[in-house]
Amino acid sequence: MKIGIDVMGGDFAPNETLDGVIKALSTPELNDVHLTLIGDSSIINERLQGVDLQGRVDIVHADEIIGMAEHPTRAISQKRNSSINVGLKLLAEGQIDGFAGAGNTGAMMVGALYTVKAIDGILRPSLTSLVPKEDGSNGLILDVGANADVKPDVMAQFAVLGSLYAQHVLGIEKPTVGLLSIGEEKEKGNLLNQAVYPLLEDHRSISFVGNVEGRDLFSDKADVIVCDGFTGNIVLKTCEGFFYKLKKRGINDDFLDRFNFESYGGTAILGVNKPIIIGHGISKANTFVNMIKLTKQVVLSNLIQKIKASL
Repeated sequence: MKIGIDVMGGDFAPNETLDGVIKALSTPELNDVHLTLIGDSSIINERLQGVDLQGRVDIVHADEIIGMAEHPTRAISQKRNSSINVGLKLLAEGQIDGFAGAGNTGAMMVGALYTVKAIDGILRPSLTSLVPKEDGSNGLILDVGANADVKPDVMAQFAVLGSLYAQHVLGIEKPTVGLLSIGEEKEKGNLLNQAVYPLLEDHRSISFVGNVEGRDLFSDKADVIVCDGFTGNIVLKTCEGFFYKLKKRGINDDFLDRFNFESYGGTAILGVNKPIIIGHGISKANTFVNMIKLTKQVVLSNLIQKIKASL
């Protein structure tokens, strides 16, 4: 299996990225993974000098970088030799099986749509986030920022994508789906939620359990929680901020530790033709190791083909 890594993307790139690559090479679960490193070859070669690469590393030169604050569409169109563009091109051509990076999220999304393209029938690709549950399992929430404004049929499709991810990547045999709202009753919520509810209720390929509230996020009420990207991103950033505030106060707890994004590596873009994993911009070495593990897991799950078959 070949996995491409955007070496130049992220707040701490390329040093933390390459430290993660070195750790990945000695990680037993990744012994069968070949890494294609995409970025400035002089920087990469200098950092890896003297490291036993075990014949498992290729370097593809890309001399442009898309910054975290750059406009996604403009950067993708103007910086054709950026590490993101080159990596996505390799992915589209089948030279790598999956692509991962912690760079500009918008650029990764736009680049994926231009290069790898959405699966036929997908209205809008989505971003997900894992949600730790009290029973030790993980649930899923989507969308968490790719689509701030959506129509009801798009959100209904999120439910299908989330269910397939939960089933084939998280290993949940029959995932349940809940609609994030401000009350359990069917008629509660804004106009968008009221329009989505009957679509989910009538959908034969998902197991819909009705509305769930914010307090239900970490319970076993639903495995997959659906919302628009505006709401989902606020939920995600609130949890993230709460985690850091509690850790700063010296609070240690096993459940709290499961909110550390480093443990998960990143999130898959659901709805495009190839496996693409986006990591947090502040990813460090251990995060990149877990990002590579997640990419491998998504590739092995055959998720893309499962999504195509469902459509």
